[in-house]
Amino acid sequence: MMKYLIAVMISILGVNSAAYAEVIHQEKSLYRNIFVEDSGDLRCLKFSVKRATSNQSCIYKSDPNKMVFSYTKLIFSGLLLNPKPSKILIVGLGGGTLSNTFNQLLPTAKIDNVEIDPAVVKVAKDYFGFKENSQVSNTEQDARIFIKRAGLKKQQYDWIILDAYNGDYIPEHLMTQEFLQEVKNLLSADGVLSANTFSLSKLYNAESATYQSVFGDFYNVRFNTTGNRIILYSNAGKPSKQVLSERADQLAPVLIDYGVDIYRVLRHMKIEQDWPSNTRLLTDQYSPANLLK
Repeated sequence: MMKYLIAVMISILGVNSAAYAEVIHQEKSLYRNIFVEDSGDLRCLKFSVKRATSNQSCIYKSDPNKMVFSYTKLIFSGLLLNPKPSKILIVGLGGGTLSNTFNQLLPTAKIDNVEIDPAVVKVAKDYFGFKENSQVSNTEQDARIFIKRAGLKKQQYDWIILDAYNGDYIPEHLMTQEFLQEVKNLLSADGVLSANTFSLSKLYNAESATYQSVFGDFYNVRFNTTGNRIILYSNAGKPSKQVLSERADQLAPVLIDYGVDIYRVLRHMKIEQDWPSNTRLLTDQYSPANLLK
């Protein structure tokens, strides 16, 4: 599964990273081995857990604003549901690419990042240009604890992005029905959720059913050429096709500079259910992620 995804990524990037990659930084953190590799103009953050190594974040050194991965482009579908979020939560920092981009696009928006690994935060700042400022902050904490405490404080977000990977896949305690309910409680009245997941994993059905049990119907956003899909939901419901088209027209000239074809993204937003209705849900008591991934 992971080998397939890496092969897809390499194919998409059009480079042979294995042949030309130069490791410019490596360290062992509390959670994984961290590598920063350069392959020509491409710089990637990689996590190695057990025997698996996976790309977590990549930038073009000559154009850091341009999105590299398809999944990061798909995440911009959230702006079609809420074009002007004023408070954003990003779970999983990686190289900080999304945080930096949203800070440029939405300079008045407050952006909270959550990253459990202090070493990742340092690497994001040193090698990927991640910046904190008066509008952007990062909290070094397990996302489950951050979400729980934010709920107790009655905090609300207009856009929550779940993109936390431990190097292999999403930590199982961040996939359960109980966790997702806590996430939903943080969404404002027109709040949007974007969750980065895999579409080829054996977890697909269980993840889909679990998200539906909490959020109801959602958009499946994915390109046919990649193994990632974005689960997209809005508390304000689904806009009409006309509204989505008008918002795409407004976003297109801005997002093209970031390598995002928002019209293509819009064409790949689907709402049909493609998993069995009797799929068992993931809960804090039943989450066999290691067996299904």
